[in-house]
Amino acid sequence: MPAETEAAERWFLARGLPAVLRPGALLRRVWSRSAPALAAMAVFAVNSIIVVRLLGKHTINIDGRPDLAEGFVLAILVLVLPAAVAAGWFVAKIDSTVRRVLIADLAVAIIGLGAVFGGPSARILVNLIIWGAMLGAVLALTATGLGSILGWAAELTLTNLAYAAGMFVRALPVVLLTFLVFFNTYVWLMTSLISRGRLWLGMGFLFLIAAAFLVSSTMTEVRPLLRAPGAVAGDADKLAGTPFEGVPDPPDSRGLSLGERLNTVFVVAASQVVHVLTVAIMTGTVFFVLGLILVSPAVLDAWTRGAGSPDGRLLGMTLPIPDPLIQTTMLLTAITFMYLAAKAVTDTQYRAQFLDPILDDLRLTIVALGRYRSMDARQTKIKSVSPISTTEDAHG
Repeated sequence: MPAETEAAERWFLARGLPAVLRPGALLRRVWSRSAPALAAMAVFAVNSIIVVRLLGKHTINIDGRPDLAEGFVLAILVLVLPAAVAAGWFVAKIDSTVRRVLIADLAVAIIGLGAVFGGPSARILVNLIIWGAMLGAVLALTATGLGSILGWAAELTLTNLAYAAGMFVRALPVVLLTFLVFFNTYVWLMTSLISRGRLWLGMGFLFLIAAAFLVSSTMTEVRPLLRAPGAVAGDADKLAGTPFEGVPDPPDSRGLSLGERLNTVFVVAASQVVHVLTVAIMTGTVFFVLGLILVSPAVLDAWTRGAGSPDGRLLGMTLPIPDPLIQTTMLLTAITFMYLAAKAVTDTQYRAQFLDPILDDLRLTIVALGRYRSMDARQTKIKSVSPISTTEDAHG
């Protein structure tokens, strides 16, 4: 494959647009493209080994006042997700396919050690099956292109933290309202009585309503761009340094296919969902930390009328954190997300700082797609000239 085509495909995958690639492109270099996700998995495998060595068991069940070893485990549980994200981000910035393959091999070896010396079960075979299923899921996501969309969303979350901080400041009115809800006895009593499954259903309902706001507004904004607009002045400068630099624009641009349209709408809508969700999670984190500071056993007992457990369950772990605090924080995060999603649809400052740059970048991506098709058509034309016909022309 020509190097320029390979670079162009990587460019689109980095932007979460696997649907625009030609058939068969996603099945190439699956192992090297999976290296970032495998590196992140390796971090979790190392974390699992450390937890088992410290606690002497394969489950995290910390209640009451933690001792020194349990306190260290709580600390690494807080750090494992940022460490995994950092490892995946670092590997994603590596362009060399050989280095990525070596990192993927090393990551799988570490994961194998995690199955033997760590893992969620004391049975090695069970751990191997679990890690093997996760490895298969990573390869499947990479081969279908969904992994590139998830990687793009993760990178978008990190790059939009500055915008999220600005939106967080503008969301202070709802934060103050949430503050009144947070210190409300009936809210704590409700969250101490309802099950985690029922709470997830309620949060899912709020999420669907909020997502409907964002998707409907996205369709209105993106519809003109889906007609594959032609290049305008300044596009050549913006595409400088990309694989499409110097590639001529096609004389006529065809419209996007159904899959390309769906991928495009999804990218714009997901970028807004990720941005708003980041702000909502920041808000929930503030109240979670505040609850850890202020909610004493006596206060918890008074607010929940004795129904609140001082220990909570999270992701299958028992932690010395009041379960009503976990559930109240989850509910307030969902409410904040719903409010911010509705606000983002009509907020002119949000549009100017966040949405307009995304739409302009999307238009430029569609222009690059036209050049990518020109590259593909040119290479197909070159391949169509067989060696036999070339030889006959030379002798003729």
